[in-house]
Amino acid sequence: MLSCNMKSAIIVLVVTLHLCMVTSSSSESRARHKRAWIIDSFTIEEENPGPFPYRLGKVHVDRDYRVKFKLLGDGVDEEPVGVLQIDENTGVISVLGKVDFEKHRVLKLKFEARNVSNEKLDTRLGVEISILDVNDQAPTFQKQVYEVTIDESQQQGTNVLTVRATDFDRPGTLNATVEYKILSVTPITSDAEFFIEETGRISFKGCLDYEKANKYTIVVEAKDRGEKVQLSSSSTVIVNVLDKNNYLPVFNGVTGLGRVKERESGMSPLRIHVTDKDTKGTAAWRVRYTIKGDNQGNFEIQTDPETNDGILTVVKPLDYELASVKQLSITAENEDPYFSCELKRKTSGALWKVINIDADPGKGGVPVFVSSNVTILVEDINDPPEFTFSAHEVVVDEDASIGHYLETFTASDPDGKSPNDFEYIKGDDPDNWVSVDPKTGAITTVNALDRESPYVVNGTYLITLYAIDKGEPPMTATATLTLHVTDKNDNLPQLQSNTISMCLSDDATMTNISAYDLDDAPYSGPFRFELVGEDKDKWSLDTNYGTTVNLIKKSTVYAGFYELQLKVYDQQERFSVQNITVAACDCSISQDCSARAAASKTQINSSAIGIVFAALLLLLGILLLGLLLTCGREKIEFPFSSDSGDVLLSSNIETPGTDCKIPETPQLIKQDQSKTATQAAQGLHGQNGTLIQSSNQQAAISNQQVGAQWYNYREAYESSQGQSYNQHHSNAVYKSLQTSTLSGHHSASSRGGALFLKKEALTSLVSQRLSSIQAFEEELCDYDPKVYTCEEDSVVNPELDSISVDEGSFVPDDLLYLGPRFQTLATICSPTPTQP
Repeated sequence: MLSCNMKSAIIVLVVTLHLCMVTSSSSESRARHKRAWIIDSFTIEEENPGPFPYRLGKVHVDRDYRVKFKLLGDGVDEEPVGVLQIDENTGVISVLGKVDFEKHRVLKLKFEARNVSNEKLDTRLGVEISILDVNDQAPTFQKQVYEVTIDESQQQGTNVLTVRATDFDRPGTLNATVEYKILSVTPITSDAEFFIEETGRISFKGCLDYEKANKYTIVVEAKDRGEKVQLSSSSTVIVNVLDKNNYLPVFNGVTGLGRVKERESGMSPLRIHVTDKDTKGTAAWRVRYTIKGDNQGNFEIQTDPETNDGILTVVKPLDYELASVKQLSITAENEDPYFSCELKRKTSGALWKVINIDADPGKGGVPVFVSSNVTILVEDINDPPEFTFSAHEVVVDEDASIGHYLETFTASDPDGKSPNDFEYIKGDDPDNWVSVDPKTGAITTVNALDRESPYVVNGTYLITLYAIDKGEPPMTATATLTLHVTDKNDNLPQLQSNTISMCLSDDATMTNISAYDLDDAPYSGPFRFELVGEDKDKWSLDTNYGTTVNLIKKSTVYAGFYELQLKVYDQQERFSVQNITVAACDCSISQDCSARAAASKTQINSSAIGIVFAALLLLLGILLLGLLLTCGREKIEFPFSSDSGDVLLSSNIETPGTDCKIPETPQLIKQDQSKTATQAAQGLHGQNGTLIQSSNQQAAISNQQVGAQWYNYREAYESSQGQSYNQHHSNAVYKSLQTSTLSGHHSASSRGGALFLKKEALTSLVSQRLSSIQAFEEELCDYDPKVYTCEEDSVVNPELDSISVDEGSFVPDDLLYLGPRFQTLATICSPTPTQP
């Protein structure tokens, strides 16, 4: 009995698959026989050119019923899609296109056979079809162009670059085996030859020379070993040669004066020139200079980056007296270490014979340089003086006497001049303590020393001294004298504050008092305190020794300000009496009593200042008012007759008057005349707004009597003069009468000159004179003047304006010959003596 029930299996390299199953049935064993497979295998060749499609093979399945075939997997419905297909009726497999081995080395498929009548799966097999490789891939370089930079000093045989090419044919086959070869080198130099090893490593033989070739272009080929055909590719390698120091610098001269003045620095006496064949601007070309023979470090040399010259510069002043000529050795070497490569012989198959010199110290080499000698001449100039010692210290008491000797500074001249050629002068002496002898350099004090001076720091005082020579130009040396001033007890203790405040309290209260002394110990604190003065019983000290003590207020002290005196003794019992102002107040109102006191004083001071300014303004106003009254009103000249001689005497030459009494001549006074005189007197006083208030009745009667006498005098004068008399003359004479009566004691000027009287003052003075006349048996001029006030609404009488009398041509003897016109006036004060 034949059975076609098959299980899945994997068949490798199948072209035609025959499945023949033979089974025998035996009633005794009923044993099943194994299936028999008959396979013819082959491969699909890569890149088969066709034509397509072509038959790959056929699948045979022996069945009593019809089956249909189906193929799935790589090359059918998976990548590479559409390469294979199967005829579902016949089972013929066809190839539809090329297969690339480098992408798909095996095609994995699934084969199925189904019963056509019921679509049941009959057979399922896994099938793998191998692809045969062919030499279709040329070797591929990792880069099409390689570029590398190597030093010119690199020695032969060292690795320049390694190139690598890959062949994607089946590994291990000849198709994937690659060989390297240098096709060309540009440029070709006689001293160097490049080669490549099997691994792709590129190197060279001989010596590189930047000056001959600074770049090489090498074409490298990679080729496989295919049996039928060999495939290849190429790449370009660019080798850049970096110039290194294979040429030493060469000295070719110097420029410059080659001279330098002593004590000068910063100048360049020489410029050293070199040449170098290496590439300009590179480390192989740049020169580094060194100086030999400069033991004192007077010179330095720097490289000019543009010209490569060495610039020699003086950095430390030279001394002509030590050396007038300086011999220097200048060495020059490049920044890069020197090397050399010399080809001796070429050999085949091995490295060439060369001689290498490498001066790189890092590689055990010895530096190579060139040198040249130069000479520098030192010119002599005037050297500054030098003090024997430029700094000195002296200890001196602060109470040293004026003229005290401190120290002598002596200088010498390196040029060999005599020390007497110097002039010593004082430099810095901030408190003007000392003087310096200009010839000897001796320093002595010229003022009292004070350790407490602000210029003394930590007990030291600095003085500078100069020594100036007579050279061209004059040079100066400087020395410093440090005075250590010892302290003396020349200061008395002082209080930190002389004003303190305390709060009122039923109990005793206290506050601190601190003292200080500008002197140092043992001439300062701690101090001893002692209260003195009238108020010392109201106060006490909690302790009387120390730098700070407590001042205690007793309960008998009330609010106010107290002036206390306090003796403060230093450790040597020298003392000072300090005045302390203590402000005591109720601290519930103000916590700071001194602030209240200051505020009160500020208010008082402000008020006082205000009063002073007000007084000044008032005085200025009075002066301006007096100036306006004096200059603003026109003065009226006092009229008088030129032949009468009625001028005023200076008050300092008149003799006092004599006692007189107005004669009683009632027969001369008529009733109506008395009335007229009274009215005239009233007009004199009332019309000018100066109504005189007499202190008694007699003063009023005197006014009437004077008016009556004036009336009689006027009447008599009119009779003698006839109709030529006029009112103007009458007023003038009346004014003369008033003036002559008062001239003895009320002259406006004590030294003569013009008399100026205001109308108010004139009326007042006349009234006083009349009152004194009425007093019997009294000296006319011996009376106490009485001050009267003027009414503000008085009327101004122009006739009583200011009087001006020029007495420049007045002769006192003229009064003896006044003439008959003044006889009546004379009888007023000079009555006729009684006949014996």
